Amino acid sequence: MGCACQNKKKFEVVTIVTDPKTQQPKEKVVFSSQHKSVADGVAKRYPGSTVREYDPQKKGGTSSTSK
Repeated sequence: MGCACQNKKKFEVVTIVTDPKTQQPKEKVVFSSQHKSVADGVAKRYPGSTVREYDPQKKGGTSSTSK
């Protein structure tokens, strides 16, 4: 039987950074939490960041822009 904590959704705060080697923009996760309200609060500290919902079962996320 698996751990129940593996089935919970996470919210990630994502910023866009420039890769110094390729000069291409890429996403960087700077914070993750199981609570959307906490992730929204942290996202306010990073201008231009987004909050993305990460579902471990789907291996992907949807994003929303911070205000």
